[in-house]
Amino acid sequence: MISWPQGYGRLWFDELESTNSEARRLAEQGAQAPVWIGATRQTAGRGRRGRGWESSAGDLAATLLLRPRTEPRANGQLSFVTALGVADMATHFAPVADITVKWPNDVLANGKKLAGILLESGRDATGVWLAIGVGMNLAHCPQDTEFPATCLAQLGLVPPAASDALAVLASSFAHWYDAWMRDGFEIVRAQWLARASGLGAPIRARLANQEIRTGLFEGIDPTGALLLQESAGLRAITAAEVFF
Repeated sequence: MISWPQGYGRLWFDELESTNSEARRLAEQGAQAPVWIGATRQTAGRGRRGRGWESSAGDLAATLLLRPRTEPRANGQLSFVTALGVADMATHFAPVADITVKWPNDVLANGKKLAGILLESGRDATGVWLAIGVGMNLAHCPQDTEFPATCLAQLGLVPPAASDALAVLASSFAHWYDAWMRDGFEIVRAQWLARASGLGAPIRARLANQEIRTGLFEGIDPTGALLLQESAGLRAITAAEVFF
């Protein structure tokens, strides 16, 4: 039985527009953090770059509202912290699957997308707040997506209840968050690279301006930027979508 991590609150709703939107609403009302917000169903879940995130009953839709005690410029590193927590949670329920992480914020099972992470932020009178959204395909997964998706049920497993999955995630996130706060990004970076999908392999990186860069995925630098080995040399990319 996974115990809920000390110091973290928990809210659960039957239905929300999105857990990230609820986290924003609570933050703007001055809510205490950290608190996990989960929903049985989202009606307007969203992913990166304004895309919709399909979320059905039986899947995990949750957001952590956090007020980090760090410099705001370091908060992007929490995407990697969260990815490790999600990967640990996925391994807990699918110990035989090949669970890997994909830059910048996906978790894969047997090479297909199992979970995604979305960070959003804002500022109020007390400082910066973060909404760290996690969507994980437990019982269902979308079809015909640009990057193939999967779910625990497709892996031949009996999916856990979303609330049980959240308890495991909250515990694993707390572990990696404490490590990051105590030891800095390097330990997170090393563990992320140990689980990285496509490391050393050819990739395509589609930048925000739709420019396509191709090269070898050489890892991530001390800030979390992707390192792409091109014919002209090593290039650091801070925002892109990656395809193998």
